Amino acid sequence: MSDVLRLRDVGAESLTALLSRYGLQLESVPDSQPIPGSYWHEDEAGIIGLSVFVRQDTPLHSILHESCHIICMDQERRAVLHTDACGEYSEEDAVCYLQILLADFVEGFGHERAWQDMDAWGYTFRLGSAQRWFEEDAEDARAWLVQHGLLTPNGEISFQLRQV
Repeated sequence: MSDVLRLRDVGAESLTALLSRYGLQLESVPDSQPIPGSYWHEDEAGIIGLSVFVRQDTPLHSILHESCHIICMDQERRAVLHTDACGEYSEEDAVCYLQILLADFVEGFGHERAWQDMDAWGYTFRLGSAQRWFEEDAEDARAWLVQHGLLTPNGEISFQLRQV
């Protein structure tokens, strides 16, 4: 799909800086090579341990989504992480919510473009769009992030990995 923003469209600087706040590493893979740790293969981001593997054609929403899986999972799963995040539905919702919040920290991306790209890529939400879900139906995802210390009750991002 060419209608979503990709790493090559914005560069790696702001993503690298954002991920480093969580202790994560953005690892570049040559364009002609398969992406290690990619669950969906092709151009989707891969995750192994605290590393997020990408190519220049990797969609930004995929990079943030997989990064948020690492951020949201507990230490035990993170210690053996390779490719499949294995989260529950409530965690998956929290991952989607957090990736939208973090989109504002990626130069040239932002939450509105993240909503657009998530819809274009085929994320599905009960209310029909990422924006409507985020604004009208994501209270449980937000509460999950607060409960696990990834978001403060007043909505500030904690910039730490889930500990428990």
